[in-house]
Amino acid sequence: MITLIPNRFLFDFAFPLRYRPDAPTIDGSLGGWTDAERLPDLSELDGRKPFAEVWACWNEGGLFVACRAGGKRQGLRCDPKRFWSGDNLRLCVDWRDTRNVKRATRFCQQFYFLPTGGGPKRNRPVAGTNRFQRAQADAPAVDAGRIRIASRIEANGYAMEAHVPATCLAGFDPAEHPRIGFYYMLEDSDHGQQYMTVGDDLYWYVDPSTWSTAILER
Repeated sequence: MITLIPNRFLFDFAFPLRYRPDAPTIDGSLGGWTDAERLPDLSELDGRKPFAEVWACWNEGGLFVACRAGGKRQGLRCDPKRFWSGDNLRLCVDWRDTRNVKRATRFCQQFYFLPTGGGPKRNRPVAGTNRFQRAQADAPAVDAGRIRIASRIEANGYAMEAHVPATCLAGFDPAEHPRIGFYYMLEDSDHGQQYMTVGDDLYWYVDPSTWSTAILER
């Protein structure tokens, strides 16, 4: 039977995003991450099995995110000029968690992370930002060089972690606005897509109301 509407689309998800006073070390080893920071896996609601693990946490210094993808049979495909194609992780946040709008506001940001493809030899990880399609307004520009990122290429996959400083986050104010819109899309040249709530067919890259809510708890 073909499901026209994904099960995840029928729910509004909210989850706590862990506060970490001791920020993870950004070296690609994933040594400082625990199950407490692992993002909830909602894919099984639609009969899908995850192929990767994704973590996130926060503190006054900003947002931290990490992932590990395994079971790959071919080499990584990463092109910073076409970051959405091949192997990449994208993170979307709405610092006002405005659930009743269908277009991104100036508080919405999209970050992308590639485990390789950068530098003169195209073997360094890459981080950057991207504007939302059909946005009401764009968030302020971010100097991608301020985003720390590290990765380790493994025999059958990769590990990657990054830190987006608070000064790069448009409207970051945990005290006044502890509820934020939150979404991730992990794309893999072997396994396809793993995402938090909905896929491309429901326009997550346009509509922030399709994302989940993360609660910045201490």
